[in-house]
Amino acid sequence: MKHLDIISEIYLAEPNNHFQQVTEVLKVGAEAIAQTANKLQPQEVGLAIQLLSVCTGKVILVGLGKSGLIARKIAATLTSTGTAAIYLHPADALHGDLGIVTANDVAILMSNSGETEELLEIAPYLKQRQVPIIAIIGNLHSTLARNADVVLDASVDKEACPLNLAPTTSTTVALAIGDAIAMTLMQVKGLTPEDFALNHPAGRLGKRLTLRVADIMHSGSENPTILPTATWLEVITAISQGGLGAVNVVDDWGYLIGIITDGDLRRTFQKTDPTKFAGISSDAMMTKNPITISPNCLAYDALQLMENRPSQISVMPVVNEQGICLGLIRLHDIVRSGL
Repeated sequence: MKHLDIISEIYLAEPNNHFQQVTEVLKVGAEAIAQTANKLQPQEVGLAIQLLSVCTGKVILVGLGKSGLIARKIAATLTSTGTAAIYLHPADALHGDLGIVTANDVAILMSNSGETEELLEIAPYLKQRQVPIIAIIGNLHSTLARNADVVLDASVDKEACPLNLAPTTSTTVALAIGDAIAMTLMQVKGLTPEDFALNHPAGRLGKRLTLRVADIMHSGSENPTILPTATWLEVITAISQGGLGAVNVVDDWGYLIGIITDGDLRRTFQKTDPTKFAGISSDAMMTKNPITISPNCLAYDALQLMENRPSQISVMPVVNEQGICLGLIRLHDIVRSGL
């Protein structure tokens, strides 16, 4: 705890200075991005988007050091938003990894100085393969800028570093340009939320847009059904057998006519004379015309249907377009799926 006491003393001595330093760095980055939006040339941006949108191969991101880290992130963003992209380390490229580059690809080279030796060595080999080069660059008069087909101005007046040395503002601007390109390509390609979800199947958004009722519903032997003439004992047996807290009531042709839940059972027993239990049938216990859902609906829609109502329901019948009972879906199963 001693080190915490020391930190507290330092903070109490100069709390405003630390806050101002942090917010100043943020402001420098934000202002640099705003200036970049005004410096980018429409013709260069338009050509970059055109080259990338018609690319039939991959987008190859190349950068070294901090620019390499930004290049990796941009490659990941492009790939997840519908544009296949990979990061190629320039040193590895010169020792065999250039084999992954084809004439159908487009290369994005990233360098603040524009004089990064490894990138300059790669450029001629990219041109030999007729790969267009887009440079996101901080020096428009550099060697790399002269060798690029498209130049996107990522220059900054100063780094956020107090020594004006550590790549901070420059990497922020380069990343912002990459993100802006990726988001524009999403619109150009008409990427839908469903398309996006297909690339993110394990995430909550992906599941919301891909997981369907049919994927988690209980059917077949997991979903026993009963006729409306079933006795209360048969109802209890069916609910216990299924283990779902409910049982669907169907007619002789399998069409759903009601549902009996544990709650329906309790309410029936509460208002019925015990001496008359033997005469109770399922049609007197069931909830008629219950809320249902199709197996093709999204599980997320089922969740909303079960929760967004005056009184929540924990289990819901699943039926086809004709109204034939197919199974049950439980709120518990939807929540457990990660939605």
